Amino acid sequence: MASRGASETQKLRQQMEDQLDRLVAQLSDLEECKADLDEEEYEEVRKDTIEQLNEFQSSLSRMTSGDMTLVDSFNAMQLAIQAAISQAFKTPEVIQMFAKKQPDQLREKLSQIERDQKIGKLPVEPYTQQKVEILSALQKLGVSLTAAEQSFLDSHGSSLMKNFDQVTDETGKHINGFSDK
Repeated sequence: MASRGASETQKLRQQMEDQLDRLVAQLSDLEECKADLDEEEYEEVRKDTIEQLNEFQSSLSRMTSGDMTLVDSFNAMQLAIQAAISQAFKTPEVIQMFAKKQPDQLREKLSQIERDQKIGKLPVEPYTQQKVEILSALQKLGVSLTAAEQSFLDSHGSSLMKNFDQVTDETGKHINGFSDK
């Protein structure tokens, strides 16, 4: 009893992170196998995964309303889920790094896609999409963007990113994931 729930909190946090990782991996696997599936099958599996993310988000909302020791970790996961649900982020790896608050890994991924685009390994469209996702995630994590990065985000930010901003604003979250309340 000396832990006063600390070990239980850690176990629950780990289980929730594992669940989020599983759902993100499911989305990633689905995107990788998209060419092997017919459109109807792909949409059905994607819809099911999004539904699971919605249910997961509901569970997180219930938990964060009553257990203050878990609020910070769960709010970060909620933002990542909202990004996936609003379809603002299409790259599961970016969703995962965002959920785990990993700005250094996001910066590393940004460098990787910039290098891949320069050498012709990554076409312009997926490069632009991924760069916008990463810059948006960094911005939501409270990381300062360079003037060039902000300009890129301003000129290439899609309506999907605006949808994500609207979802997060409606739930009362600040950039750092804490509640207004």
